[in-house]
Amino acid sequence: MTMTSQEAVLDFLRAGEGAAFGPVSAPVRQIDTHGASIFLIGDKAWKLKRAVRYPYLDFSTVELRRQALCNELELNRRTAPDLYLGVHAITRNEAGRLTLDGAGDVVDWVLEMRWFPDGALLSDMADKGSLSMGDLQALVDGISAFHARAPIVSAPDGFARFAAVVEGNVASLDTFAAGLGREDVARLIRALRSALADGADLLRQRGLQGRVRHVHGDLHLANIAMIDGVPTPFDCLEFDAELATTDTLYDIAFLMMDLWQRGLKPEANSVFNRYCDLNGQDEDGVALMPLFLATRAAVRAHVLAAQAERAGASLALAEGARHYLRLALDFLVPCRLGLVAVGGLSGSGKSTVARGIAPFIGRAPGARVLRSDVLRKRLAGHLPESRLPVAAYTRENTARVYDCLTGQAARSLRSGVSVVVDAVFAHETERAHAGQIAVEAGVRFRGFWLDCAEDVRVARVGLRQGDASDADAAVARAQTAYAISALGDWVQVDASGLPQTVIDTVRQYLQD
Repeated sequence: MTMTSQEAVLDFLRAGEGAAFGPVSAPVRQIDTHGASIFLIGDKAWKLKRAVRYPYLDFSTVELRRQALCNELELNRRTAPDLYLGVHAITRNEAGRLTLDGAGDVVDWVLEMRWFPDGALLSDMADKGSLSMGDLQALVDGISAFHARAPIVSAPDGFARFAAVVEGNVASLDTFAAGLGREDVARLIRALRSALADGADLLRQRGLQGRVRHVHGDLHLANIAMIDGVPTPFDCLEFDAELATTDTLYDIAFLMMDLWQRGLKPEANSVFNRYCDLNGQDEDGVALMPLFLATRAAVRAHVLAAQAERAGASLALAEGARHYLRLALDFLVPCRLGLVAVGGLSGSGKSTVARGIAPFIGRAPGARVLRSDVLRKRLAGHLPESRLPVAAYTRENTARVYDCLTGQAARSLRSGVSVVVDAVFAHETERAHAGQIAVEAGVRFRGFWLDCAEDVRVARVGLRQGDASDADAAVARAQTAYAISALGDWVQVDASGLPQTVIDTVRQYLQD
């Protein structure tokens, strides 16, 4: 709710030339959110906290707004040090005139930021279809590094902390239940509390493992900009350190949810799998993803509902709020689990197919892709794209990789997450083991063998850049001599054509 009038301050900041910003060459642009008004002029952005109070934030006094802006400056410099420049006072002199950092009484505060060109936000890029998988990989790599250095909460109760988040959202949903639909709100509250109870032990365990940290807290596409070619998170959740101190998977879940609700399921699945590939300690935490995604969508639902109410029952905002409410409910609907194995010689397109089918298997954000090349690097203590010496590719190491691969597949399935396993699977025992994992988990299994001529495979391997596979042309040629025994119930697929054609063929088999 609005606590005090800021109209004089808003008029001052809107006025442009001769007022807050001195001589300017263009009108001031104003962008309003539920908690702030941002004024864009030239290459600068000036943020004013709105005099509002909600169950989850309080900007109702000048001092609270000053502290929030100081926090915002300090915390956002963790990920965007070049964007955040300083906090300035808005003062009123004896003549009653407002000035920036002038003499007189302080009436409010603003945060000065370096701004970026239109279209730099990842939300804009997503709308235009220009957000690439490479951009997202670079973003996830940066977020993973940020999480690794983020302060760990000492002796946290991961369950109690996240239960407070859920109950805070319950209170906010209740506040706007009339506009959101009381029956749907009641259903979502029951589903959130049920999922929270199911995940209680895992939340506690992750707290003890150091996965509760002071993170960004508001990682959606409109809070990430492409700065000098680097996807850069900014505008973190600064007004409540408790809310921003949370499970690292919940932090990145906002990004996944935002992509998913835009229909960008492959992109959301790519973020999910890249983050897990880089953070092996999160493998068992993926069981919490439905709860985390639903909670993130619920946040958007009540925030938009509040904006709709403030805007005078805006139909567009109200429908947006209900969209997120329905999305939150969808995230919590159980889904049939499955295990899919994709095998073939180097260059046959296994990883391309695995990535292509994973977004459409299981519940959001799609299936966990377990790739033998990535797990081999993890076991050796290396990043996925680093190269290993030939000595690392012993028969013993390969057996260890397959044991890790199938073991993690089994754990993921037990956690309620569908899995796509990506490996050569040249030996009948390896293929049989994958099928047995599915039988033991009580889930559907489909195995696909990608068949491709040597010259095509060699050409594809030669085009790889920045890939987890170390296979080169010599390896691809040597594998041609492998004696591939009977495939049994695995489906043999001609993989010599266009990648999307092969993906579509496999997806069609999965729908049967």
